[in-house]
Amino acid sequence: MTKLLAACLLTLVPLAARADAVGTLKDFVNNVKTGHASFTQTVTSPDGAKKKTSSGTFDFARPNRFRFAYTKPFEQLIVADGEKVWIHDTDLNQVSSRKFSQALGSTPAALLAGGSLEKDFTLAPLPARDGLEWAQATPKAQDSAFKSVRIGFKGRDLAAVEITDSFGQSSLLQFTQFAPNAPVSPELFKFTVPKGADVIEQ
Repeated sequence: MTKLLAACLLTLVPLAARADAVGTLKDFVNNVKTGHASFTQTVTSPDGAKKKTSSGTFDFARPNRFRFAYTKPFEQLIVADGEKVWIHDTDLNQVSSRKFSQALGSTPAALLAGGSLEKDFTLAPLPARDGLEWAQATPKAQDSAFKSVRIGFKGRDLAAVEITDSFGQSSLLQFTQFAPNAPVSPELFKFTVPKGADVIEQ
């Protein structure tokens, strides 16, 4: 299962309306300190022929803490504790970890839960689609693992994230029941290696 996402944006709207999406993204990063939502993730191969769907819940707390708990089609947990990103494959009882600063390209949550938006990304408005306003964040680093991230908002609420990686694979995360600034327990972002798990440091 990949942790990167993507899409196509074609419907034209007035520039003033589109510019609002960049402002909404900045407001989101500056003012929404915590959040909880359910999500569905669809990963599409570069040729568009293969698709995989998964679902679960997403929580975050700035700075640099987030939790993806996948429940379908199989369980997987991704936790960022502020220093490392931990990935636990439940079926294999295998854990991998990576420094947070190195994990930005492998997870869209790093963009949403981080704090260096304009330092690391070039922002631009995009046409509205599917009832959402979109902003695009293109990484400034030439060696980034992904080409671009597109963030969709319904009003002021986060509704979708699309990422295209450097190989052309795309992912779409669609959020429902998003609760901005919801109380989030710090315990959600603490990861304890399960007993007997194989640990891989990256």
